[in-house]
Formats: sequence, C-alpha cells, structure tokens
Amino acid sequence: MIKASNIHKSFGNLEVLKGINIEIQKGEIVSIVGASGAGKSTLLHIIGTLDRADKGSIEVDGKVIKQLNEKKLSEFRNQHIGFVFQFHHLLPEFTALENVCIPAFISAQPRKKVENRAKELLEFLDLSERLDHKPSELSGGEQQRLAVARALINNPSIILADEPSGNLDSKSSVDLHNLFFRLRDNFQQTFVIVTHNQNLANMADRKLTIKDGIIFN
Repeated sequence: MIKASNIHKSFGNLEVLKGINIEIQKGEIVSIVGASGAGKSTLLHIIGTLDRADKGSIEVDGKVIKQLNEKKLSEFRNQHIGFVFQFHHLLPEFTALENVCIPAFISAQPRKKVENRAKELLEFLDLSERLDHKPSELSGGEQQRLAVARALINNPSIILADEPSGNLDSKSSVDLHNLFFRLRDNFQQTFVIVTHNQNLANMADRKLTIKDGIIFN
C-alpha cells in the first residue's frame, strides 16, 4: 500500500531524513515513534503528498507520486488519503455534518449521497446526536471523532494520523486508539500513526522508530 525508497529531506543545512526505506501493507496499522524533531511528521507529510522529498520515491496505492502533476496530486490525495491531526482543523462556522462532508464536496460528489455517507459515519462514531452541533459545542473527544469521520468520507485507502491523541484526556485517548482498530477491522484501511503515546504505539501491528534520520524496526 505504501512504499518509501531512499527518502531524503533537508530544511536549509539541517538534514532531517537521511534515506528512509519502508513498506506498509494494506490493512496494516503502523506506528512511528522517535524524539521530538526526529522527522516523524516530516515523513508523514511526504507519505501523504503534503510535502515532497528532496530525493527518493514514494509509491502510494500503486501510484508513483513524483509522476503526478499538482492537479493530479491534489485529486489523488483527496480520493485516497485521509488525515487526522493533533489539532482538529474543524471549521468553526460549520456543523458537524457539514465539516464531514467538505472533502467529498471538493471532489464534486452528489450532495445527497455525501450527506447520507456522512450520517452513516457519524452514527458509526456515536455522533448521530451531534449532526447540527458546531465544533465549539463538542467535547475534545467528540471533535477528534468528527475529524476521523471527515478523514473517512471519501473512503480513502490510507489514514495518516499525526499525534491524534495529543490533546485528549486519558479516556478519550484510549477510545480513539480502539476506534482506529475498529475502523481497520470494518473498512480495511491502512493506518500510519505518528505518536509520542507509547500505549498507542505498542498497540500497532508494527512500531517503527526514527533516529538520526533513519528508520529502525
């Protein structure tokens, strides 16, 4: 599902990634850990096509990313990759239902179909009573589940999560971690999770560590 080969990335004179090689299979949950500044989020952004490597290649769901122009890349990202971040990036002026629908509206899917899919996801995530609530009216755990629903709306092959439980209390963190595995079992999505939470990292099928710009299994 994901193949990264000899990925290098520098910011100015600082070389952050120094030849990363990883392969992740369909339906696998992989955690990436390492010290702050080790390059975890940088690698996740490159895998997610939000950033480009200076050297090396990324293949996602059978597509060689560097062969796509910006328009094709945006379309591919919208259709194949879902993102869950530490900060939810929910739009405060929109309802829960509207926030979930936005990625599908961007891809010009029919409104009724999108809304029905969003309602199904929100019900699956125990948010069916919150359809018309704004993000400010939801708890932290509810906001993060809403962000997960938004990530799932286009049925992506891959979910990339960057410190997804970083702003949650202990119970909400456990609930979110269990949710990822429930989603994998129900929808066969592939998860790559960057985290400092060792409990979440250890639950994954595989835990990878970045140190000095290199991946260690």
